[in-house]
Amino acid sequence: MKTNFKAFLLLCVCAWGNIKTYAQALWEQQDSPKYEIRAVWLTTIGGIDWPHSYQDQRQREELRQELNRLKEAGINTVFLQTRVRATTIYPSAFEPWDGCISGTPGKAPTYDPLKFAVEECHQRGIQLHAWVVTIPIGKWNKYGCQQLRKKRPKMLTKIGDEGYLNPERPETADYLTVICQEIVENYDVDGIHLDYIRYPETWKMRVSSEQGRANITRITRNIYRKVKTLKPWVMVSCSPIGKHDNLTRYSSNGWNARSRVCQDAQQWLKEGIMDALFPMMYFRDNNFFPFAIDWKERSYGRFVVPGLGIFFLDPREGKWALDDVERQLHVSRALGLGHCYFRTKFFLDNTQGVYDFGKKFNSVPSLVPPMNWLSSVKPEAPKDVRIEKRLSEKSANGIQESMSVISWQTEKNMVYNVYASESYPVDITKASNLIATRLAAPSLVIDGNRPLHYAVTGQDRFGQESDASQVIYKSLIYNNINNLNKSLVIDDKTTDIPFKPSTLDADYIMIQTLQGTTIKIFPYHGYSVNISNLPNGIYQWRSLGKKGRNHRIGFFSVKHK
Repeated sequence: MKTNFKAFLLLCVCAWGNIKTYAQALWEQQDSPKYEIRAVWLTTIGGIDWPHSYQDQRQREELRQELNRLKEAGINTVFLQTRVRATTIYPSAFEPWDGCISGTPGKAPTYDPLKFAVEECHQRGIQLHAWVVTIPIGKWNKYGCQQLRKKRPKMLTKIGDEGYLNPERPETADYLTVICQEIVENYDVDGIHLDYIRYPETWKMRVSSEQGRANITRITRNIYRKVKTLKPWVMVSCSPIGKHDNLTRYSSNGWNARSRVCQDAQQWLKEGIMDALFPMMYFRDNNFFPFAIDWKERSYGRFVVPGLGIFFLDPREGKWALDDVERQLHVSRALGLGHCYFRTKFFLDNTQGVYDFGKKFNSVPSLVPPMNWLSSVKPEAPKDVRIEKRLSEKSANGIQESMSVISWQTEKNMVYNVYASESYPVDITKASNLIATRLAAPSLVIDGNRPLHYAVTGQDRFGQESDASQVIYKSLIYNNINNLNKSLVIDDKTTDIPFKPSTLDADYIMIQTLQGTTIKIFPYHGYSVNISNLPNGIYQWRSLGKKGRNHRIGFFSVKHK
């Protein structure tokens, strides 16, 4: 990053009160980035973010509602607290259930919350990363710590009334690796997110800082290598202390990752044993912006996403104003860093209007950037992409609306992005053309009748995106077997073939006059048929089955210019 741009950023944020209008105008003129991680931490300990009920059905409905609102606000990544304090929110072979789910530690619910959350996130095009709290294991006499003490007493250390895994014991790295392995093997998570992967600040160090960093790095390296062996596309990340170390001009005031708690996070990026960092940058002004630039300059081509302490917007937690968060969001975007909110509750509660601002700030969708260091292979463009026009059911006022259905052929381990534009071909480099992201389904329904062109791309698990399969706009046939008395004027030389439902047993399709005279018969596949030699008039589509049975499946009319 150029020094003059960094200087400008620091000038803007440090003198915000004087030049806010000018700086904000410049930032708002920036195009919304196509690739940007927009995340939240969703905390389960004590049910403080979720769940707020011990009834399974209420839990599921509550999570659906929270994810819907996060999706509306442009969030594309959720860190769900999965290992809590030597307890889990999934059926583990190694640790008991956390009490946040059933109300009783060790008691199983009637469903698998992690599996449910993964499925619900993926239905909304959101990545789900399993948030694993590593070293802390809760109060010494609480259920999770008690159970682990029975099994692995030499691996644990007590500080005050809290229990911790001992990072200096080699078996600690093995144990945490097994926990992460269990999650990755059994769930379709998009990431493993390591929290508190460091020495406790109250730890009495008896080894050198260098050795301490080596101990924590050993744990990180073990987990990373195991995850990549199992599923190389799973993103491994962590949330280090928000300041990596002292800077030349700015002090960390004794609280930093590398020197204070032996968390050598920037070295992990350089060594290649971490895909992304989400530093807990719960600071303001000169305690935030210079350190954000430091993270950016030492990211080594991998992802760094500032964690924003929006909980300080609550007067019971701190004295932040919404302006503080606005500046951090604008600067983080200008640096190409993305953002992550701590926590979900304060965001969805719209504390001081943060949800409203965040929704406006992220009004254009974005994709999680590709992990180019893991794979640079571009997948093939989607096949059999087609679009048709359908009639919806009549609404309460008797009006029947039209809708478009875009469909394509899906491939294993792929998701799909849909773009739309009034210009052709659709420019897929512009985030403003994105209308749907990370679709697993083979189709997308679009309400309305705007004359738009469309493009569909495939995206693999590493985030690599294919070239686009473009679909040019033209007048399209209405295809709705429940509404056969409608027709559409076709001005083009071709018209789309009606969509073939999976329940329709037909190898061929026919064009007939309304009087039943067959004009054409051809195989029921492909996208369109030439109608340039048909006289003006109204025609019907009929399917033709293997035993000669045929069914009317739509109408169209021809009106040559």
